[in-house]
Amino acid sequence: MTLPRFPDGFVFGCSTASYQIEGAVHEDGRGPSVWDTFAHTPGKTLGGDTGDVACDHYHRYAEDVALLAGLGVGAYRLSIAWPRVQPTGAGEPNKAGLDFYDRLVDALLEKGIEPVPTLFHWDLPQALEDQGGWLSRDTSSRFADYAGVVAARLGDRVRRWITLNEPVVHMAQGYAYGTHAPGRTLMLEALPVAHHQLLGHGLAVRALRAAGATEVMLTNNCTPVRAADDSPAAAVYDAFHNRLFNDPVLLGSYPDFLAAALDGVVHEGDLEVIRTPIDALGVNYYNPTLVGAPAGESPLPFELLPIEGVPTTAFGWPVVPSGLTELLTGLRDTYGEALPPIYITENGCSTGEDTDDRFRIDYLDSHLRALHDAITAGVDVRGYFVWSLLDNFEWAEGYSQRFGLVHVDFDTLSRTPRASYHWLREALTE
Repeated sequence: MTLPRFPDGFVFGCSTASYQIEGAVHEDGRGPSVWDTFAHTPGKTLGGDTGDVACDHYHRYAEDVALLAGLGVGAYRLSIAWPRVQPTGAGEPNKAGLDFYDRLVDALLEKGIEPVPTLFHWDLPQALEDQGGWLSRDTSSRFADYAGVVAARLGDRVRRWITLNEPVVHMAQGYAYGTHAPGRTLMLEALPVAHHQLLGHGLAVRALRAAGATEVMLTNNCTPVRAADDSPAAAVYDAFHNRLFNDPVLLGSYPDFLAAALDGVVHEGDLEVIRTPIDALGVNYYNPTLVGAPAGESPLPFELLPIEGVPTTAFGWPVVPSGLTELLTGLRDTYGEALPPIYITENGCSTGEDTDDRFRIDYLDSHLRALHDAITAGVDVRGYFVWSLLDNFEWAEGYSQRFGLVHVDFDTLSRTPRASYHWLREALTE
């Protein structure tokens, strides 16, 4: 089916992340990340899978750039591995690491594809985690230094930057629940991680501007929250998941009760730094969230409930395309003129190994139509990035979840474009 027409200049792209595809974790001076440590800890990932090899993108990037060119997208959202650039998270940069991203950027530009680097997609140098990680205020400053190093090398060719990817997920899964690296189980005591990530974002925006960056954004995972009952649980969850990471950047303040919980963590002038203007907001959307009051004893003031009567991905996530329209119009209504243009920086679905790919095609088709509905309703959306170009290391789920437009055989590392790849290529040329 023919997709609706998107505005002139609308950007279509694909997204990936460094630890999920690069491999080569011990090569050319790269230092260990928290995900290297976590994945090699028994019981932390499904089947003991690690990102040691992943898709071997480090060595096969030219093949992957050719796949992007064949798809016909105009942009590629990659992420840069901090420990590949600064093995200990500080100090002199690792030339070989920067050389890799230099080659990748040039290869993309030669094919007419705009590189859109994300500076932090969860692979914190282990040396910084050993000093407190994002619980430490110092990590915010180290992140800004790293941003400046990368921009100094690539900024002559890269105009659009993303500072952080999904700080809410990194805080919650990595520091509160312990299901992702670094595996801490602090529950509500993980809140300082949110502030230090946002402070690092603001400092990095300033470092990127100083290096001549023309467009900088933050990518947040956002979800429309639906109430299952008349308790305050849904509003509380919305504050934790959405407003905790949007309000300080767009409004310069935290939600009231979270501001109280961060007393002593937030220093004078921090919110001014965090609110340093951004040019766009990256939004990752996968599904709405149904929230009710917790049943029985719980350390959290909310409970996440299943959404009944809709299809689910192989991950068990509900497929609700209208939730994307709901989310975007809700952001517009909540933030008004404070909301910058939006890019959908991730949207996609996981499927099982054996599939004709009809599920993914229908998923992408329906979500692109929902996105168009939001644009028609007046939301300023400038681009859409599919997650993901390749099947990859899906964090704690190892290689069990397949999100790729391109199938990867993890024994041979051969790449085979799926039906959804061909469908999207045709849709983009119509």
